[in-house]
Amino acid sequence: MKKLFVLLATTAFLLSCSPKKIIVASATKKVADVTKYINTINEASLSKNLHVIASDEMEGRNTGEPGQKKAGLYLIEQYKALGISNPPGSTDFYQKVPAEFMKKGFAPKLGDSENIWAFIPGSEKPEEVLVISAHYDHVGMKNGEVFNGADDDGSGTVSLVEIAKAFSEAKKDGFSPKRSILFLHVTGEEHGLHGSRYYSENPLFPIKNTIADINIDMVGRRDTLANHTQNGKYVYVIGSDRLSSELHTINEEMNTKYVGLNLDYTFNARNDPNRFYFRSDHYNFAKKGIPAIFFFNGVHEDYHGPNDTADKIEYDLLAMRVKLAFTLAWELANRENRIVVDKDGK
Repeated sequence: MKKLFVLLATTAFLLSCSPKKIIVASATKKVADVTKYINTINEASLSKNLHVIASDEMEGRNTGEPGQKKAGLYLIEQYKALGISNPPGSTDFYQKVPAEFMKKGFAPKLGDSENIWAFIPGSEKPEEVLVISAHYDHVGMKNGEVFNGADDDGSGTVSLVEIAKAFSEAKKDGFSPKRSILFLHVTGEEHGLHGSRYYSENPLFPIKNTIADINIDMVGRRDTLANHTQNGKYVYVIGSDRLSSELHTINEEMNTKYVGLNLDYTFNARNDPNRFYFRSDHYNFAKKGIPAIFFFNGVHEDYHGPNDTADKIEYDLLAMRVKLAFTLAWELANRENRIVVDKDGK
């Protein structure tokens, strides 16, 4: 009887203590300081990488040519240095895009090329994938002159590496994203959005599992509008409200909370004569019903010219725009539910 009494008393004590232990455990759960990772995004590393990607050595990164392949190797080196590998199901960092796929009317004949991908697995919902995209090709050389493409789209190319760095730092601290992230450097954009079209038609992960695409194409300078020449702290936002009201709202919330850019929706108008919504790589995801957002600084005097060089990039503005893309990616990757698709894309 004495042993039974002791056993019952001990059991009652443990039961009475258990709820308190659970409360303490939940109260001490680590919460990520997002600002810490935002602050890893800096002008110096953006400049360092862009001065390589947009150097004369890369010969304008024309699709399938040696200069573009050199740029691709440099990108892979950066991901390896960050401890970020190629995605599961792939054999390396390349998704081969055959020349035959990129044939288009009377357009110049292109050589075989590659998309480059890097991957951070999700910790809770690894099957759900956020794609962050930028094209790393440009227009090559003309009459012996290098068209460096620092803004178009060297700026987006190095933005992806910088965002990957921020997520990598968070992962080291024990804060892996809940959902997986695919960093996708696409080829052939300048000749017809070929690389993103190839991925969307030959996805490594089911398209239905792709929660959104954040596309970054030209974010290192400012356009010639009077209000932007006076204040460069803006970014054009295109497509965010076409398929998901949540994507649009979340982007605005992240900007207000962390960055403070002027979000300019001029080119998001359905009757925009420039039709930028249809002219960058996000569109191949949107066509598949994937919510997509396109960050853009607008067209300037060096667009597709030989003077689009790394020394003309405004790295403070570039860093702000990258920070916005990162905070949006952070929220999309870590929120409880994937964003809804509640619009028809028109």
